Amino acid sequence: MMRALYTALLGLALPLIFAHLARRGLREPAYRRGWGQRLGWLPPSARTQTPPLWVHAASVGEVRAIAPLIRQLQTDHPDTPLLLTTTTPAGAEQAAGLLRPEDRQTYLPLDCPGAVARFLDRARPRLAVIVEMELWPNLFAALRRREIPVLLANARMSARSARRYARLRRLIAPVLATPTRILAQAEDDASRLTELGAPAGRVEVAGNLKFDLALPADLAERGAELRASLGARPAWIAASTREGEEESILAAHATVRRTHPDALLLLAPRHPQRFDEVADLIRDHTGEPARRSRGEVPDADQPVYLADTLGELPLLYAAADLAFVGGSLVPLGGQNVLEPAAVGRAVITGPSRYNFATITRGLEAAGALTEVADADALGRTVTELLTDPESRAAMGAAGAELVAAHRGATQRLAAQVAAILKTGAAPREEGG
Repeated sequence: MMRALYTALLGLALPLIFAHLARRGLREPAYRRGWGQRLGWLPPSARTQTPPLWVHAASVGEVRAIAPLIRQLQTDHPDTPLLLTTTTPAGAEQAAGLLRPEDRQTYLPLDCPGAVARFLDRARPRLAVIVEMELWPNLFAALRRREIPVLLANARMSARSARRYARLRRLIAPVLATPTRILAQAEDDASRLTELGAPAGRVEVAGNLKFDLALPADLAERGAELRASLGARPAWIAASTREGEEESILAAHATVRRTHPDALLLLAPRHPQRFDEVADLIRDHTGEPARRSRGEVPDADQPVYLADTLGELPLLYAAADLAFVGGSLVPLGGQNVLEPAAVGRAVITGPSRYNFATITRGLEAAGALTEVADADALGRTVTELLTDPESRAAMGAAGAELVAAHRGATQRLAAQVAAILKTGAAPREEGG
């Protein structure tokens, strides 16, 4: 009954969904493409001769997290093509760089029964690996009916999300009962998932794929080259910033410049469609910014460098002295703090960090991360760390050590994939 109501409401919302895509398409042409794919029409270019191993990762962050897994699956199963689905154009662009010639990619269909059926009829996956919390009731129901094994990978469930899902328990419990195996990031995630209806015997803690991020072997060298091009000036990065944050960050940078007049802010907005908007904001505050997308290098009198490119955050972290990670001064739960920690940079975050609560607690306990309440505190903290290279280095070393100690989720997930492909079901623990 609940799923029927959900499906009816989703059907009524379809015109609004496509109107939203059309509006986004006015600013981002990529949103005007692939509408047929969103209705389940798998293009011939995305079909495989043999049933593929299907991996779904919603957007850029999730695609980055699964990059080591994709490479591992390609090594472990060389004769099995991969089908990689995403939800956003930016995620699709990021995913394209991970695929072999025999692999395919497309958009995930909307969660309408017809769209899901068309997609599954054409894709014919041997196994579905769904990354993080893409809990689509009609998709999971269709996978269950077709007896396609499902692996819910890197699963997380914050206390806030659990409270929201609890109000929809009759809808969400069958979804969580579908996967053959659920690999949770942490004990708290596993407990909340079982409370919401996941069978306890199918849930295990496997760690977080984001700890296994693959950094280029020449990252330190390239970071040093970029840093040298910026000149001998203090430099900090505000990464993955969201709407409503940049004003605070620019105010914090004004505070920093009172002590370090030549300080440089590398500002990297989360979403490409906001690059020009943020450039205008910088222009209003400090004058014309240098823009990385144009190959520009900031002059000595330019206090802000707009990092308006995709896929370069590790390089930018390597070129900076310390990192603030956005989505956290506004109530959006924060972004991935592991990348700067893995690069060995001191990490600062705002108070909203529920998306990465376990990770931020661990980094904080290790002395690798500090939380600030607002723009004033951010300005003071950045100033202090730029003034104290020993403290900055100690924080960076602690973060890199913690990341190294928690690697391994990719191997555990790859082992589960192999087990399911071999037997049709993941191994159960005794009594599970």
